[in-house]
Amino acid sequence: MGGLFGVVSRDDCVSDLFYGTDYHSHLGTRLGGMVVCNARGMQRSIHNIENSYFRTKFEPELGSFRGNHGIGVISDTDPQPLVARSHLGTFGIVTVGRINNMEELIVQALNERRSFFDTNHGMVNPTEMVAKLICLEENFEDGIRKVQGSIRGSCSMLLLTDKGIYAARDRLGRTPLVLGRREGGLAVSSESCAFANLGFEVEHFLGPGEVVLITADGWEQCAKPGLDMQICSFLWVYYGYPASEYEGINVEFARNECGAALARNDDADVDYVAGIPDSGIGHAIGYANERKLPYLRPYVKYTPTWPRSFMPQNQEWRDLVAKMKLIPVRRLIEGKRLLFCEDSIVRGTQLRDNIQLLFDLGAREVHMRPACPPLIFACEFLNFSTSRSTLDLIARKVIQKLEGVGDIDLGSYMEFGSGKNRAMVEEIRKVLRLSTLKYQRLEDLVASIGLPKEKLCTHCWDGTGSGA
Repeated sequence: MGGLFGVVSRDDCVSDLFYGTDYHSHLGTRLGGMVVCNARGMQRSIHNIENSYFRTKFEPELGSFRGNHGIGVISDTDPQPLVARSHLGTFGIVTVGRINNMEELIVQALNERRSFFDTNHGMVNPTEMVAKLICLEENFEDGIRKVQGSIRGSCSMLLLTDKGIYAARDRLGRTPLVLGRREGGLAVSSESCAFANLGFEVEHFLGPGEVVLITADGWEQCAKPGLDMQICSFLWVYYGYPASEYEGINVEFARNECGAALARNDDADVDYVAGIPDSGIGHAIGYANERKLPYLRPYVKYTPTWPRSFMPQNQEWRDLVAKMKLIPVRRLIEGKRLLFCEDSIVRGTQLRDNIQLLFDLGAREVHMRPACPPLIFACEFLNFSTSRSTLDLIARKVIQKLEGVGDIDLGSYMEFGSGKNRAMVEEIRKVLRLSTLKYQRLEDLVASIGLPKEKLCTHCWDGTGSGA
């Protein structure tokens, strides 16, 4: 997926930029980058962070960086930031999102005799494409509008210029951007949790398509937000950090509400509740509190060295991470009836092994309560699912098994409690070797987040959403 951070300060901004960008490391593990603007121009650095943390790679360089405004990125797609020299002036750029009509834009550019550099393993760098679209216009504001009108998918961005930072949220607001203020400076971030320890207070959540220019003195609106929004629901279910807020709604609070909704629809007789670390914990606490059951940790995550399981690009590596990061606590497992809350069930391969290990260690029963409905569609609008297709999803594999060849009426499987929905869930339960399996109802997930459904992207579960 990825995350963005920018800061403008009357004093040197490098330390704030470094730590603010690092606070987005939960959103990606492939590439990190920073660029600052100073009297000598733009100073930039990009590192591969697949085998080492962001701080480890960038800390040795901090002493050589100087500047009072800069932008940073954690990216799982392409090397960033880029620095462009153009008729608009020299500017740095970072982006988060997904361009679904990339080939169409490439053909159009080549027909206009524009060229691209090979900086992304033979593929056109999406951020370079965005920069070239911006440079087709006579100013940055019009250039950003050009991007928002040309791209199908999503693209939020930060532009570093000599007069400040342009921050632009994608047209349908699928990814968030938030402004923070403190004395002597402002910051913009994908994650509001990056502000607290740097002394910034949340001032403004950018609306869908909104564009602002940030300087050390304040910010001005360059483009008003649109009326339509499709923010990704998975931010609250899984991706977002517990301390962050989007649209003013805290992630941990929403997860607690999700767990409570699961509990209200459940009567499983168990000894205690647990969460699959890390994102399942908030859901599990909400479940345990609602049903007044103990919350314990039969699995603990070894946090010093193991990142999130499906962030690495290689599937074999993701499976290894998923296995190695969770350590069972035998004393809490043997002879117990366990109920786990999980953010979601995607492929289910490693989860099945984790469940089997619980039974091998003497668990009497293992029940699973995912915080969202079955994933039936791969994401088409963000890059968090580029490593898996729709057919990788366990729900789609099971549907294919139940239906065989031919046209499939997916709607009947998405309808909670229908005969086909129950058959799908039962087959998934068997594949995962669970005692019971109950998914969250979509309406309960939406209610737990607290936004109207039309403001949320729920494509993964019901196939709705616009590719615009």
